[in-house]
Amino acid sequence: MSEKTPLLSGQGGYAPVPGAGGYQPQGGGYAPQGPYPPQGAYPPQGGYQGGPPPAGGYPGAGQPPPSGGYPGAPPGGSYQGGGPPPAGAYPPQGGAPPPAGSVPKFSGEMPNEDVMDDPNSQEAQPTAPPMEKMDNIGGYSNVGFNANVLPPPSYEDVTKEQPPTDRQAIQNVPTITEQDARESLLNFVSQHCCYGKGAAEDLKFLDLKSTSAFHYTLETYGEGRSTCWAYEPYTGQMIDGPQNGTAPGPWDIQASPPSLFQDYNQSFEVPHTASVKPCHDCFASGYVRCHRCFGRGRVRCSSCHGSGHTTRYHDGEHRRERCHWCHGDGRRECYTCHGHGMVVCKTCAGHRNLKCYIKLTVTWKNHVNDHIVERTPLPDHLIRNVSGQIAFEESNQRVWPINHFHEREINEASVRLIQNHQFPTERILMQRHKVRIVPVTQCLYKWKNTESDFYVYGFEHHCYAPNYPQTCCCGCSIL
Repeated sequence: MSEKTPLLSGQGGYAPVPGAGGYQPQGGGYAPQGPYPPQGAYPPQGGYQGGPPPAGGYPGAGQPPPSGGYPGAPPGGSYQGGGPPPAGAYPPQGGAPPPAGSVPKFSGEMPNEDVMDDPNSQEAQPTAPPMEKMDNIGGYSNVGFNANVLPPPSYEDVTKEQPPTDRQAIQNVPTITEQDARESLLNFVSQHCCYGKGAAEDLKFLDLKSTSAFHYTLETYGEGRSTCWAYEPYTGQMIDGPQNGTAPGPWDIQASPPSLFQDYNQSFEVPHTASVKPCHDCFASGYVRCHRCFGRGRVRCSSCHGSGHTTRYHDGEHRRERCHWCHGDGRRECYTCHGHGMVVCKTCAGHRNLKCYIKLTVTWKNHVNDHIVERTPLPDHLIRNVSGQIAFEESNQRVWPINHFHEREINEASVRLIQNHQFPTERILMQRHKVRIVPVTQCLYKWKNTESDFYVYGFEHHCYAPNYPQTCCCGCSIL
């Protein structure tokens, strides 16, 4: 079998079977599934249509709303309709940002005097809504804004099956000739600018001792799932809330990796968990206090430090001149808010409202461990990077340890690695293991009065010659 032959050719991804009570395997394996969501599953095409949910709202950041409350807001302060809200209802204007030119003046607490301009001041980053204001979704009571890793549901332990009775036979690998060994050494010398090729051309071989290195590899392809609350600006998109049905369990949602044994992750909005909340950072106004001027709209001039004048040395004397940056005023308009003292809220991007929902993240990870048996001075890691003869290869949802290989250490490594490939927070979709036999030849030679050796390994005939005798072009040896 060629090492480049793909495994499981034409086999698609594996996905859990949704249904009540979590995952139930069928036939000892995983049924292939299509991409999420399948036709007829949630959410149905075109989104969900529904009315507002029961009262129970979100006043925003634990503080009272602006004077008069939110325009058109229901008592709970939350809108969960299946489509755009009705005219005059909350959220206002279907989540549209405030119209251009309507930036309000900041009227809250601010410094008594203009602050010194700091062009490097950092704007506050978006903050998550308070957890106590999130909806109570059945089956997701412990979800926060940080990822909550979910252990997979229990399913039948397929390792209780009997090991295969007919396993692939172990194959041998070819040996190399003296010509192959010399060409390998010459290629090695050509990669070192100060090595002379005379020794490689003139040396006499004393013996070629062919041995084999064994490389065992175990791969376990697992699927992990985590949930967390997520939010984004509400711009009028469809809202699939609890009024459309009960949210499915995190392991009941279908998801398939694009291919087996490849790391990949994908995120989904859990159906029936979304709602619209007024932005807690700006109190549904779309604006927050400017971080540069702290709401005053003006800052002290950084050129004259607020004096309105600067001193310039000209024609041998110091002259006091009016500052040309602030025109002698000592103050100037804040470049960030353009004098309004307010900037667009980064949390809601000026749309005043947030769409909050539970996000499911599915992570497919390929866990790989190996063991190398190599009993010459050749470093083990060199075996890992070359090709060899695939002597044994097997894949299954659960593989059984190798017990018929003629090298006992490989059998023991197979047992140990398979026992260690247990991942409590992941569902194992597929495993595969293989043994490669990599040819290694010790080449004993004599050049002038020097006897030494080098090693040729892999089907590529790579060379390892740490004791090459001609390490300088002129023929002398570097000590």
